[in-house]
Amino acid sequence: MATIHIMSVVGSAVPAPLRAQGLLACWYLMRNGEPVSGPLDSRAKAQAMAEQLQAGTLTA
Repeated sequence: MATIHIMSVVGSAVPAPLRAQGLLACWYLMRNGEPVSGPLDSRAKAQAMAEQLQAGTLTA
């Protein structure tokens, strides 16, 4: 199983809807260089989702 990595983006790389909410950074989960999540608004949310994906217990 590939490792999940957390990637952060800042400034103009943050999607416009998140910037409109005042966020200057967001996080994505990556596996093998491909995004496996949309932009997340906190590092804690990204970490929790990464742990769920690694454990194979992510639920919709």
